[in-house]
Amino acid sequence: MYHVKRYKNKITRRKIRVRKKIYGVGSKPRMSVFRSNRYIYVQMIDDAKGITIAEASSLSLSPKNKSQKKVEQALEVGKNIAKKAIEKGIKEAVFDRNGYKYHGRVKAVAEGAREGGLNI
Repeated sequence: MYHVKRYKNKITRRKIRVRKKIYGVGSKPRMSVFRSNRYIYVQMIDDAKGITIAEASSLSLSPKNKSQKKVEQALEVGKNIAKKAIEKGIKEAVFDRNGYKYHGRVKAVAEGAREGGLNI
């Protein structure tokens, strides 16, 4: 059980370390990623006002995309969030990996957002 606590503390420490340097404003919001074992969620957050500007998740994907692998789903979620952000006039964002390593699904979300036209 000890190793589980230690792992959670690693994520928490990375999250705090990353969050100290990142701050999102209206013109350049923070793009925060949360991943569970099954789904991936992304939010565009304006920290100055404390509001969520746009959100996307793998829950909202079409049934065709749900049969894909999780990394491919994350790429689609990145494209969706980029599309929603561009519709609201946002062209740039600060990427907040939320304590997760920049690898796999987290990296795929960032690449999908870049493909969708968002400047990270």
